[in-house]
Amino acid sequence: MTDHATQLSLLTPAKPRHTASTTHARVLLFNTQHASPARAYRQAEWISQQETADLVVLTEVSAGPGGAALVEALRHCGYAHVIAPAATGDGYRSVLAARTAPLEPVDAGVSFLPHRAPAAIATIGDRKVGVVGLYVPSRGPKERRNEDKRGFQEAVTAALPGIATAFPDMPVVVAGDLNVIEPGHQPPHKVFGRWEYAFYNSFTEAGLTDAFRHLNPEAVEHSWFGLSGRGFRFDHIFTSTAHAPLIQACAYDHTPRTASLTDHAAMTLTLSVPD
Repeated sequence: MTDHATQLSLLTPAKPRHTASTTHARVLLFNTQHASPARAYRQAEWISQQETADLVVLTEVSAGPGGAALVEALRHCGYAHVIAPAATGDGYRSVLAARTAPLEPVDAGVSFLPHRAPAAIATIGDRKVGVVGLYVPSRGPKERRNEDKRGFQEAVTAALPGIATAFPDMPVVVAGDLNVIEPGHQPPHKVFGRWEYAFYNSFTEAGLTDAFRHLNPEAVEHSWFGLSGRGFRFDHIFTSTAHAPLIQACAYDHTPRTASLTDHAAMTLTLSVPD
């Protein structure tokens, strides 16, 4: 049986609402919060209106009607290239989309829940950049507490050193909802264990740089807020450390969160891509 997302990708996309850059990777990270079809269409509409959303990494995309509607809506809003892996088993996935940059699928090497870690080479003008989307599972129900989270984090940690091999001689962007916070996070949250902080540190150890922290060493910023109102910086964008000097901008946009499109802030990155 043909996957519904694959069928939707055959539809003729609309013309993009903004002209994509041919010299910079302009990335938008957006957690969809398991959107219904109606909210998915509103999300795609908002995303398409963002001038710098040339490459989009979407997390917490459902395997059901809402996820299918999102893929369809992205193409209707001018995203000609969409990679939407089928979510097998756990019901959530990550999706990659691009306005005009062709996306060549690449195996990121994540062996557990690989539909949460799609990867591609994006061709921007005559330049190339590697893109990986990640959606780390939450802690899970009491009877399976942290099983999927640990399994996926371990698989990603094992795959990260091979990223340079998967994307030779080009900048790499790894973006997603990691469901962990950095060491020294403000405010502190005692719920996280050493293994979760170790997962965040594994990106640095694999030759990747936290783009937001690179530009804002001391800034306190959050992308999700609990019922108590305390903030968490769950959403992250990393670049290959060798290309960190090419980071032009990286910031959080709380507009979709305050507009009730999702419960997460969006995140943006502008990275110069060398010839």
